Amino acid sequence: MSSDADHDVCGMSLAIDVVGGKWKLHLMWALGAGPQRFGTIRRLLTGVSEKVLTENLRQLESAGVVHREIFPEIPPRVEYSLTALGETLRQALEPLETWGDDHRAELAANAGTVAPARTAAVSSVAG
Repeated sequence: MSSDADHDVCGMSLAIDVVGGKWKLHLMWALGAGPQRFGTIRRLLTGVSEKVLTENLRQLESAGVVHREIFPEIPPRVEYSLTALGETLRQALEPLETWGDDHRAELAANAGTVAPARTAAVSSVAG
């Protein structure tokens, strides 16, 4: 980045705008395992409220990385999945997962804690 004006169009800034926040990276990773229903996603992401999950899914859908499909059934069924653009973003996150796996012990020691349960749940599904 060479100036403040460039910040608005910097690739890193654009990517962070899409996945920034506490839950979006976890959502992207969970959806990497394939289409998921809302309740399944909520169970995978321990600690996320229904309201926050809904907001994050809508934001990812607006960004074009998540697709929401409503099936014409009774009762209605809704599934969330990654779009082609979302899949490219998920692939870009794979090195981040590798880095976390490679440095898990060091990071836990530095933080003085164990990795959150939601990370383990998502990793076991998608990674």
